[in-house]
Amino acid sequence: MSVMKIGFLDIEWVDLLDVLLLAFLLYQIYFLVKGTIASRIFLGYLLIYLLYLVAKAVGLELLTTLLGYFISVGALALIIIFQQEIRRFLLIIGKSTNLANSRFFMRWFRPPTVSEPATPLKPIVDACKSMSSEFTGGLMVVSKNDDLDKFVQTGDSLDALVSKRLLLSIAGQYSPLRDGAVIITDDRIRAARCILPISENDEILTSTGFRHRAAIGITEVTDAAAIAISEETGRISLAIDGEFYANISSAELEEKLQDYLMDASKPRRRDNGKSNNHA
Repeated sequence: MSVMKIGFLDIEWVDLLDVLLLAFLLYQIYFLVKGTIASRIFLGYLLIYLLYLVAKAVGLELLTTLLGYFISVGALALIIIFQQEIRRFLLIIGKSTNLANSRFFMRWFRPPTVSEPATPLKPIVDACKSMSSEFTGGLMVVSKNDDLDKFVQTGDSLDALVSKRLLLSIAGQYSPLRDGAVIITDDRIRAARCILPISENDEILTSTGFRHRAAIGITEVTDAAAIAISEETGRISLAIDGEFYANISSAELEEKLQDYLMDASKPRRRDNGKSNNHA
């Protein structure tokens, strides 16, 4: 294998490949934590590690020893600090390598795509339209492929057919189930008053309420879609793949849900041009 000599360094092509792969991995990690508090911790830890490498190369033994102890302990601390980001990273890998969602599997082993999604959208959209006109707040999660049992267990189990009347009753002013989220799977309302993870993305406007942050949060860790209706403005918002579409009409809501729930083989997209973080 050919060797490049730069000064006192002997660099082989495999070394260049190693550096490029490491740079790519670091970029992907930074992209994953970008916009969160964890990104600042990641950059700080990276700077300390670079200082450790410089001190080791120069021969500063005392500083190298102290930084070495810090880095060895810091590796465990990073696992604790970045547990949510690590979980997101593993979820992304799992979704991208999921056999059931691969194009080959969809083409040869899945039945032909039907013209309507498994979840009936009309009663959901009609309920959202009524809640919007009456300034009734609400939060609904419509599942796609991922299992939402973990979040269903945080609420009150219903297991009832999806209907406009039932959704409006749950969201009613005097309903004991109005707080929290309603989780819908296929044609069933599985549970109400469910607790969802709150998004910690720093790029979300500070004026965004907890209901809308919860809608974004559940779509960051699962492939479900979340609908939030503002109690103050009556605006309908939709969260998909961590992207937030604010102040959309009922027709737009139905269209986006239809497209997203029907296209099971389509990879998760980040359409920044269409997203809007205003609640």
